[in-house]
Amino acid sequence: MPLVEGLFDLEEQLQPNGIDLCLDTVARILSPGAIGRDNMDRKIPETELVNFGSDEWVELPQGPYLVSFIEVVNIPLDLMALARPRSSLGRSGVSIHPGVWDAGYSGRSQALLNISNPGGYRMQRGARIMQMVFFRLEKPLEQGYLGRYQDEGL
Repeated sequence: MPLVEGLFDLEEQLQPNGIDLCLDTVARILSPGAIGRDNMDRKIPETELVNFGSDEWVELPQGPYLVSFIEVVNIPLDLMALARPRSSLGRSGVSIHPGVWDAGYSGRSQALLNISNPGGYRMQRGARIMQMVFFRLEKPLEQGYLGRYQDEGL
């Protein structure tokens, strides 16, 4: 199983220290969420997909959004991954807040996109917005990620 599937352009997305992930969908966050000590108390907010124009661009006003990535990530039991937004976003008042990709995770991931820029931000589907960096574990895990988001977006 490939580490990252569905790349637009390996030569363009492969970076010296990781791989760029590309924007697939954007959703507005519509309702409150919740997290408690027990996973049974966790509530993920309702969302609504934002439509891209016929030119594959979308104009987003200031606020929080949930973004999905085009690529499917398959983390083997001897790796984990972290990701950071591309610096152009930060320079524009836009941030991405991803989670940790645990060993054994497989799926099409999501992250919080926060547009702080009062003028909003314009994005094109397929734009490289985040760089994922992989870290080798000291020893492979016997059991990988088994959480709620396993196989998300597949």
